[in-house]
Amino acid sequence: MNESMKQYSNYYFIGIGGIGMSNLARYFLAEGKTVGGYDRVQTPLTETLEKEGAFIHYEDNIDAVPRQFFDREHTLIVYTPAVPSTHSELNFFRSAGFMLMKRAQVLGEITKLSDAICVAGTHGKTTVSGMIAHLLRQSHVDCNAFLGGISKNYNSNLLLSDKSRITVVEADEYDRSFHWLRPWIAVITAADPDHLDVYGSMEAYRESFEMFTSLIRPDGYLILKKDIAVMPRCESTVQVFTYSENKGDFHAENTRIGNGEIVFDFVSPFGVIPNIQLGVPVKINIENAIAAIAAATLSGVNPEEVHEAMRTFEGAKRRFDIRLKTDDIVFIDDYAHHPKELAESIDSIKALYPTKKITGVFQPHLYTRTRDFFEDFAQSLSKLDEVILLDIYPAREEPIKGVTSEIIFDKITTENKVLCKKSELLTILKDRNIEVLVTLGAGDIDRLLPDIEKLLKEKSERNHTVL
Repeated sequence: MNESMKQYSNYYFIGIGGIGMSNLARYFLAEGKTVGGYDRVQTPLTETLEKEGAFIHYEDNIDAVPRQFFDREHTLIVYTPAVPSTHSELNFFRSAGFMLMKRAQVLGEITKLSDAICVAGTHGKTTVSGMIAHLLRQSHVDCNAFLGGISKNYNSNLLLSDKSRITVVEADEYDRSFHWLRPWIAVITAADPDHLDVYGSMEAYRESFEMFTSLIRPDGYLILKKDIAVMPRCESTVQVFTYSENKGDFHAENTRIGNGEIVFDFVSPFGVIPNIQLGVPVKINIENAIAAIAAATLSGVNPEEVHEAMRTFEGAKRRFDIRLKTDDIVFIDDYAHHPKELAESIDSIKALYPTKKITGVFQPHLYTRTRDFFEDFAQSLSKLDEVILLDIYPAREEPIKGVTSEIIFDKITTENKVLCKKSELLTILKDRNIEVLVTLGAGDIDRLLPDIEKLLKEKSERNHTVL
């Protein structure tokens, strides 16, 4: 642990249920610290944290905070930029003179003394960082990892090692959080404009990625998506490589797709690793795997270890997560919440199931993102055979006048489309002929997944009974 963190024995997280906050909470629990926090709602993730020893409550009420966290000298308050400025607990600790740090700042302090592999990008970073962590973990190199999703291989978003100096982290661009990091290896998967409520313009958004490249250590590496609109600012001693599915310093050749499998040859400046088999055989994962294998090989993972790790990689929950697969119904859940992510996810599903009807349920995330990209969302969703569009999930935001799911809905060209509330979704699905269903979005649609899965299983069983 970094010296600046050692004086604290108590860590209180405002927004502890967030995926990035929860892995920090787990880290400090593993260090033997007292951990507590607040979140708006109880979720499977917060329930797991409570079982692991964290004190959590779900009402913004300073009287609900356990007494040990009022020791100002030995308590650090960790918060996310998503917490509103009106939050009473946050304001209490601030006015009482407690040390407050943003989540990204704490992560930066933890990783300062390690060899950090930092994966940034508008989309793809959770899958790529998860792949890198699995590649390293299954090799002689090993790693620590703070992941932006729950790894299905390890059922956790935190991996700890007592023998490796490497730490894999997801570098979040929201609120310029990734500027607290000091990468040894940096990966940038995409820089499609997002979070314009923070950045104000597309140019400022991309400039923040260029600033991120300037933070790479002089002995480090940058692995940059080919043709991305980012001009590196790293020091001259940093080795810069490009990658993509079919061109760049790292790329794939001899790709074979069929029988539910994807196999390709990994080509790099250091040689070829033939016959890489993807454990999650989705077309977009070819490119994700290229970036991950590039970072892993630069870290010392050998070809035999690459083969085995990629074959056994199971992905992350809510990242192209196949929840149900029967002879007649497939149900996939995906966290996609940016127009380009939606398009890539839908294209991947259509490639896997070219003869089946694809029904998509999309829950828009944030009023500002909907306002800024509603036409792009509509264009991506129009790739579907059937669209079910839910109300906007607001997360940290207040409503914006005139910004509703309807502005997306009106632009969708797919004829078979419906706009509904989340509470109506199960009823609508009950009456639909479902062949392939995909749920999309970064909000709270995941709370309906068990019920949707149950409904589709019953549909499939009835279909077989009729046959």
